[in-house]
Amino acid sequence: MNQVLLAPLLRFQTFNALADEAVICLKCLDAKTSPNTMSRLAPNGLLFTSRLMEREIPLDMFSQSRYTIISGVKNFLTNICARIFTDILQRVLYPNPQGLLDPNQPLAVPGFPHPVFGSVTIINPMFSSDHGIPTGGLWGWHPSIELSVDDRTMFLTFSRGFPVSEEEVKELFIDLLGFYNCVESVQMEQVGPNEQPLYAKMVLISVIFVDKILKGNRVSKFRINGKHIWARKYERRE
Repeated sequence: MNQVLLAPLLRFQTFNALADEAVICLKCLDAKTSPNTMSRLAPNGLLFTSRLMEREIPLDMFSQSRYTIISGVKNFLTNICARIFTDILQRVLYPNPQGLLDPNQPLAVPGFPHPVFGSVTIINPMFSSDHGIPTGGLWGWHPSIELSVDDRTMFLTFSRGFPVSEEEVKELFIDLLGFYNCVESVQMEQVGPNEQPLYAKMVLISVIFVDKILKGNRVSKFRINGKHIWARKYERRE
């Protein structure tokens, strides 16, 4: 009898432990979270998550692949959660339908825009019958990952007095990444004929290359032909 009563409690504790580890993983995706902070958050690693996945899940994976994971979470929020949880959100956020002043406006979700994951657009299900879910149901649904150009853009800076060309930028990162077509474009700072560009925006073909360049760091430093190049993730500023 005791075992029958104890089983639900153990399942509840396990569920809570998994949820706590998920929160830790999300905190590790914030670039402001230092490695020391990550170690304090989970000194014993992700024990329950690793056991559930039946393989070791290292905590540093979330910093080494930070922007790839962030893009995946953003895609999941936009293409899945924003479509299948709209009715629940509507009931929780707007229990009184008369509170919706403009039916054409998306639902405003507390906490968004998120400092890490940005905005999520959730169309009010009361005024939209098209959720983009196929008639075969969710199990046969494989939404494509849609990334913005900003998700795979790097911001590069150069040292004054050591002019770097667009060709040198491409050469450096093609050699570094070992993939000839990894750089989609390089937009150098627009300057006068006798001035030196001090920064550039580099668009890569995949967000995976962003993580390979940074290797878990906020800024990475490189050198080509005796000239230094600093690279960090591009962040759009309005």
